[in-house]
Amino acid sequence: MEKSVMVVGLDDSEHSYYALEWTLEQFFSKSPENSPFKLVIVHAKPSASYAIGLAGPGAADALLHVDIDLKKIAARVLERAKEICTGKSVNDVTLEVMEGDARNVLCEAVEKHHASILVVGSHGYGAIKRASLSSSYWM
Repeated sequence: MEKSVMVVGLDDSEHSYYALEWTLEQFFSKSPENSPFKLVIVHAKPSASYAIGLAGPGAADALLHVDIDLKKIAARVLERAKEICTGKSVNDVTLEVMEGDARNVLCEAVEKHHASILVVGSHGYGAIKRASLSSSYWM
């Protein structure tokens, strides 16, 4: 029987890492090798131009530095995800960095892997903050 795929979206926030830890405890802790899910962890790396917006003259140098920083952040996120998984004895995991807006990247990852579940953190927003956000924020 082929396992269902679970995609976990990670950014560099504690809420995101908490969502990963919770997922591992709920679905993988008893017997990681016998879990009904194949785990795919995806980090959405924004493009440098998106991260700094429109820039004027001299932007090429800034874009290069921003891109280097974004790559370092992505590597740090995946390394921490790997450490969390290893700590929970979950070794059969796919780690990916996809470039783009997180909403689009996560939808693409779900389609690409034919995932049945998508897990994301809460960003730490309370009920009032969540209610006041526009619907365009949510996928």
